[in-house]
Amino acid sequence: MLNVIAQRLVLSVPVLFGVLLFGFLLMQIVPGDPALVVAGPSATPDVVAAIREEMGLDKPVLVQFWSYLERMAQGDLGRSMISNKAVTEELAAALGPTLELMIGSMLWSVPVGIAMGTLAAVLRGSLVDRAIMALSVAGVSLPIFFISLVLIQWLGVTYPMFTFIGRPGPWYTPEGFNGLFLPALSLGLILIGPVARMTRSSVLEVLKLDHVRTARAKGVSETRVILAHGLRNALIPVITLVGLQVGYLLGGAVVTETIFSWPGLGRLAVGAILSSDFTVAQGTIMLFALGFITVNLIVDILYSLLDPRVRK
Repeated sequence: MLNVIAQRLVLSVPVLFGVLLFGFLLMQIVPGDPALVVAGPSATPDVVAAIREEMGLDKPVLVQFWSYLERMAQGDLGRSMISNKAVTEELAAALGPTLELMIGSMLWSVPVGIAMGTLAAVLRGSLVDRAIMALSVAGVSLPIFFISLVLIQWLGVTYPMFTFIGRPGPWYTPEGFNGLFLPALSLGLILIGPVARMTRSSVLEVLKLDHVRTARAKGVSETRVILAHGLRNALIPVITLVGLQVGYLLGGAVVTETIFSWPGLGRLAVGAILSSDFTVAQGTIMLFALGFITVNLIVDILYSLLDPRVRK
């Protein structure tokens, strides 16, 4: 298992480098001048030129990128051009709420999706199967902003049970849990559909295999056959899907955090891009890439736990 983890970490280095390069070049071509943002709209051209020279923006792009990598290697992400705070401080303040939202949405949506997919596979062709597949298609098709707005209207305005503006506090407090409920519910709903569909297909394939028929011939109960012999082997492609969907959830988190005014990385990235705060925008891109790489590493570890062939 350690060899697998080491190989994945080595492969993650060029991926992270590519993301940093892409993010840096993207910030070079977007409209706006970082020196003008720092100097202010009323600054004279001489002041803007001096700030450009101080920030190194007058140097070639390759030199700027190399300096950027050197600062990144030292853990220096720069300072925000708007608030003048350290970028690491801004990211640290926004990371906690985003992790709360991501983990909160996955903790309920992944088990529910797996249960729905397994039930649909066991009751294949029944009305329950068709209803679950219809709900799955609806979950895949509906955009996250529509789901969020409908839940706000129903559970926040018409029946005001949950807070839908801001983050009242940490998740373990009553106010924090109340504020987390609607964003986590909205973000989790877009994950249930793909997980249920993949689980149904995978369980149906596994239940046709020889070891399942052998277990049934030995008189093993149907519940144990489905859970121990069927579902466990069917979870490998489901885990792959969940790992890939994390990237989609990060994109959905940007929309969700903006709609619910949730103070996470997504809202921070949107605000940084709109205000031309390039240092903060680059920091959020890097942190998103690290999160995606970390999730894929966790998926590989779960592979080795579920499938002994991976450990060999």
